[in-house]
Amino acid sequence: MPANTTASSPKKKKGRRARLLVIVLVLALLAGIGFGTYWSISTVRASFPQTTGSIEIDGLSGQVDVKRDDFGIPQIYADSDEDLFRAQGFVQAQDRFWEMDVRRHMTAGRLSEMFGSGQVDTDSFLRTLGWREVAQQEYDKILSPQTKKFLQAYADGVNSYLKGKDGKELSVEYAALSFTNDYKPEPWTPVDSVAWLKAMAWDLRGNMQEEIDRSLLTSRLDQKQIKDLYPDYPYDRNKPIVDKGGIDPVTGKFDPEAKPSGEDGSSGGDGDGDNGTGDGTGNGSGDNGTGQGTGSGLNNGGGGSAADAAQGLNSQLSALSKTLETIPELLGPNGNGIGSNSWVVSSKYTTTGKPMLANDPHLAPQLPSLWYQMGLHCRKISASCQYDTAGYTFSGTPGVIIGHNQNVAWGFTNLGADVTDLYLEKISGDSYQVGNQQKKLTTRKEVIKVAGGKSKTITVRSTGHGPLVSDRSTELEKVGQQAPVTNAPDRATGYGVALQWTALQPGKSMDAVFELNRAKDFKTFRAAAKNFEVPSQNLVYADSAGTIGYQAPGKIPVRAKGDGSVPAPGWDPAYKWKGYIPYDELPFEENPDRGYIVTANQAVIDAEKYPYLLTEDYGYGARSQRINDLIETKIQGGGKISTEDMRTMQMDNSSEIAELLTPYLLKIDISDPYVREAQKLLEGWRYTQEPDSGAAAYFNAVWRNVLKLAFGNKLPKELRVEGQCLNVLPADSTAPEDELTERVRECGQRDTDTAQPDGGDRWFEVVRRILKDEKNPWWHSPGNRTEKPTDTRDELLARAMDDARWELTAELGKDASRWSWGRLHQLTLKNQTLGTEGPGFLQFVLNRGPWNLGGGEAAVNATGWNAAGGYDVVWVPSMRMVVTVGDWDKSGWINLTGASGHAYSAHYTDQTDKWADGELLDWSFSEQAVSAKTVDTLKLIPRNA
Repeated sequence: MPANTTASSPKKKKGRRARLLVIVLVLALLAGIGFGTYWSISTVRASFPQTTGSIEIDGLSGQVDVKRDDFGIPQIYADSDEDLFRAQGFVQAQDRFWEMDVRRHMTAGRLSEMFGSGQVDTDSFLRTLGWREVAQQEYDKILSPQTKKFLQAYADGVNSYLKGKDGKELSVEYAALSFTNDYKPEPWTPVDSVAWLKAMAWDLRGNMQEEIDRSLLTSRLDQKQIKDLYPDYPYDRNKPIVDKGGIDPVTGKFDPEAKPSGEDGSSGGDGDGDNGTGDGTGNGSGDNGTGQGTGSGLNNGGGGSAADAAQGLNSQLSALSKTLETIPELLGPNGNGIGSNSWVVSSKYTTTGKPMLANDPHLAPQLPSLWYQMGLHCRKISASCQYDTAGYTFSGTPGVIIGHNQNVAWGFTNLGADVTDLYLEKISGDSYQVGNQQKKLTTRKEVIKVAGGKSKTITVRSTGHGPLVSDRSTELEKVGQQAPVTNAPDRATGYGVALQWTALQPGKSMDAVFELNRAKDFKTFRAAAKNFEVPSQNLVYADSAGTIGYQAPGKIPVRAKGDGSVPAPGWDPAYKWKGYIPYDELPFEENPDRGYIVTANQAVIDAEKYPYLLTEDYGYGARSQRINDLIETKIQGGGKISTEDMRTMQMDNSSEIAELLTPYLLKIDISDPYVREAQKLLEGWRYTQEPDSGAAAYFNAVWRNVLKLAFGNKLPKELRVEGQCLNVLPADSTAPEDELTERVRECGQRDTDTAQPDGGDRWFEVVRRILKDEKNPWWHSPGNRTEKPTDTRDELLARAMDDARWELTAELGKDASRWSWGRLHQLTLKNQTLGTEGPGFLQFVLNRGPWNLGGGEAAVNATGWNAAGGYDVVWVPSMRMVVTVGDWDKSGWINLTGASGHAYSAHYTDQTDKWADGELLDWSFSEQAVSAKTVDTLKLIPRNA
């Protein structure tokens, strides 16, 4: 067998020399602290994969070729489906096994086996959710025999790579782990792959955090104020994905051209309860029927005040929120920022005469990137070899998640459907109450093994709604003990909190991945999407025959009562889920007259035109409408859209809130010359957020301080940033607001990435609705020892401008002319395990950055930041692709980092600079184009062939 060699391209020679220099420097550092005798160049390089020559693998039926380009991106060629997926498992393990191993331990609630006792609480919560258990049920009882065969082939490929290798031969992280742990990787199993889709679903689960937050807000705000902070979606300004259509009254299916069956009926109003008013959800009945409101209160009277009922839950729900923050979220913190852009333009408006499709999912930055680029090619399409596809995969999961095959292309964005509900449960011993009956809790034991310590056994209890997540928090053991609910069971020791979530039911999403990969037209694509049950995604589509389309798939619940916006009373059967929206009644489009489709987490369809509730918590459409406007401007100008136009749109960094707010800021009469110097930066600014823009730096600092003064300081501590403290009046105080002597110190409790106000497009909408109201109560901000209270809009804006000036002076220096947005708005790529929790020297080895970025929150170039926590980048376009349908070799793609998960590999972060500059790599697909770009070829051959 040949030695591990690589092609000697000029780039690789130069990269190897630079890499060796860095390794020498790192080793010198390590030697200085006592690790030099262990950490050597051979240790660092031991895990670099063989990419040329040949390797024998058990189970192959024929030779498989793995062709890698100058960025290490592999294209696999085989003669059978099983050989193709076996090779995929082998190659992904070569580049990313540490990532795969950590991921499967996370989804199984077994992180303590790798990292010790510090992960026990996280494992306990994940075992309570039971992702691995559900994945096992899917594999055993739900998935098709063909899917199971492919999953087994993939697992066999991974295990062929693992065979005979010790820790340091797998990755440098295993070498580091060996200092404190004798952990040895186990063989890969098919269920390890299936379980990853549960983690994906968790991070895209919808409005669970908003459900908690709305309840927490009741301790400080009244119902009108809370409504102000969650305004209705602006359908009149920001177009939904599907602009017409409804359920056909004859067929009962969604028809893009149908007139909604309840269109002439009025929408439902607010449901009145015995103890307050609950938000109603309208149900139009008949052609001229009236709507009927259903309250979402927590009492048996049906429609009482949800706010009153939740008021006593604040400490308990805050504890749940803190628990959620500790769960590793491989896609990023769940909330307003998580999303994506995807759009497709029909052939009549493109320069190629074929459709074009763009996609860039917005997720938390990771090293290595969540995505792994790859091509999977059957040398000849047949019944035994069905795939010719390429795109973005997940390490640890076979198939392609986003990409194209020889006929069709597809992209994903998060639909944001409300697929989780929290239920208060009346627990008595080993039973819980439903109506007037007592039902037995379901229980199971889970043993958590701990590296270097004793195992811990926990009991997982579940009601008919789902697992009792409150069991994982001592504070939550007495949930609801104070809750002022009426007509409720005797609270005794309080209530438990159960989680009902669609992903905790076995489903067919893994079947859907393979079906999407071999779809031939819109009909087969929609049939495949039917099985993509969780997470619920917006799917955009284009094919070489010229069809473009959209499909909303997913298992989305229909609630008998309530709207899922606040915790529901589990003892009241009226609040149960009564089923799921039938797939044929979910919105879709095919070749709309406008000639394009845009999905960017906005509303799917006007709620008045659609009889089902998808969610109350869409994104507010800032990104989607900007994309719509860019496309419309090009079309109305008579131009055709090119690949370069699509790429340029992805990099659009204009700020909607800046365009709205800046004219007001420029009208403020500023007397302080230092603040005036900063204000001048905004004069003539075009609201673009380039990395070198001083105006963007100052505006975003002003925006952050506007939010803090107008809203943030008025929120309860459970939503404010941890460590940020305020002097607030005690709840029972009658002292004037400006009497500081009567105040108490209160500090925030929320993680910086999820605190509020986060500054996303929900907050754009909040401010838009009060901006012309100069004396709106939200403009009132208490004074302090150096600042007077503000009572009007202009007073608060002036104070925010002053605060921003001095904040940036501290951050960027006194000379405002030298400020730049990129110096504030930085991206640091961190290895998601030892790069964040390991010792400092190891973080130095594994992490990279920072990069100064443009873009911003709710911009199309969505380099998001949380205004409550600071300016650092917490969301990024995790990859970008532009597909020229039918002329596949002219497509472009880029990854956030690189193909490799090995620190100091040439391909660890070799795409990041280009990604930051908005560039795309050539995306070769045809065998001829792939061969022209190939620099390394590895032959996988059957053992003993």
